[in-house]
Amino acid sequence: MEDLLKRRFFYDNSFAIYGGVTGLFDFGPMGCAMKTNMLNLWRKHFIIEEGMLEVECSMLTPEPVLKASGHVERFADLMVKDLKTGECFRADHLLEAHLEKLLKDKKAPVTPEKREEYEQVMREVDNFDKETLDQKLKLYDVKSPITGNALSEPIEFNLMFSTSIGPTGQIPGFLRPETAQGIFVNFKRLLEFNQGKLPFAAAQIGNSFRNEISPRSGLLRVREFCMAEIEHFVDPSDKNQPKFSQVADTVVTLYSAENQLSGKASVQMSLGEAVSKGIIANNVLGYFMARIYLYCMKIGVKHEKFRFRQHLDNEMAHYACDCWDAETKTSYGWVECVGCADRSCYDLKQHTKATKVAMVAEKKLPEPKIIEVIEAQPQKGTVGKAFKKDAKSVMEFLSNFNECDVEELESALKSKGEIGRASCRERV
Repeated sequence: MEDLLKRRFFYDNSFAIYGGVTGLFDFGPMGCAMKTNMLNLWRKHFIIEEGMLEVECSMLTPEPVLKASGHVERFADLMVKDLKTGECFRADHLLEAHLEKLLKDKKAPVTPEKREEYEQVMREVDNFDKETLDQKLKLYDVKSPITGNALSEPIEFNLMFSTSIGPTGQIPGFLRPETAQGIFVNFKRLLEFNQGKLPFAAAQIGNSFRNEISPRSGLLRVREFCMAEIEHFVDPSDKNQPKFSQVADTVVTLYSAENQLSGKASVQMSLGEAVSKGIIANNVLGYFMARIYLYCMKIGVKHEKFRFRQHLDNEMAHYACDCWDAETKTSYGWVECVGCADRSCYDLKQHTKATKVAMVAEKKLPEPKIIEVIEAQPQKGTVGKAFKKDAKSVMEFLSNFNECDVEELESALKSKGEIGRASCRERV
């Protein structure tokens, strides 16, 4: 099929006459027509029908933005190297492919117990940390699939393409790894455009870039790709979608975290029942899962080859309340197409902390409410005299205190009467 699509120029490797670059592709006339039709339908199905606010943001992103969002520190995959040739492989994919090969080996059939063990590892491989993955690679004696050479221990590799902005090279930046951050940093403007009212949704269609360790599977894992992303902002104390009743009877295949861990199969269930049983966190999430399902059916995905898989606790982002991946069954197995998560207000809080610009919405209360707030209010003059050249660092440090830090500081002052100059400098 892949060869046929390339012969008819639906798509082909970029710069093919120069030998091509792995993970980069060009779309031909038919590929462009198909992609345009899908995006036009996506825009109509989500943006127009749901009254969303569309934005188009820069793909070139300054480092502080992605540092605040956590991408600089955590946007990484684990890779291993061929110890002789230096060729790199994504560790979890290598383990998964090795176990698949063992399961399909007719010359050395595996026992039912081993089959169950391998399948359990394959289900959980995406969630393994560095140490667990290293143990499994050694346990199953995984070698380089090309040379058969031994492999290094897994190491982290950041997936973002780095660059510098401007002729001096002094402004570091990255090609965006996702479109969401452009929406988050424009939250205040979007809220004003929506007359300060919640809920509202913003959407963006555009290219993102990820420096994949070992691109594979045709167009499924590439280094430049088009994303269509939505961020729905809602009052956290009122996660209710009035239109949920319109889709509550929609029956989908759900593969819950509980069923994955217990080795049970996925189940058919209405979204209304899943929300009422607490399998899906709230009906806002349930509503968008229904809309995703309906869109996928419109573009030709078959119902029996579609499911929602819930993230396990150890693969879910620490700030997320619930997360489901829309997956389709292909010749490559189950493939994630869409992620649908209740990611709370983590990103807005991080950008507020980094910029000191409040990314919050306000609502009128029926009556005034008095709330006790604990915050550090350092006296610049006193800090300057006490710390002299270190005063600026101390002020910056204190300005980043959260409520727990302030309470801890207050407790130490009450019990000891002072905070030692040395200990404060150590924390800075």
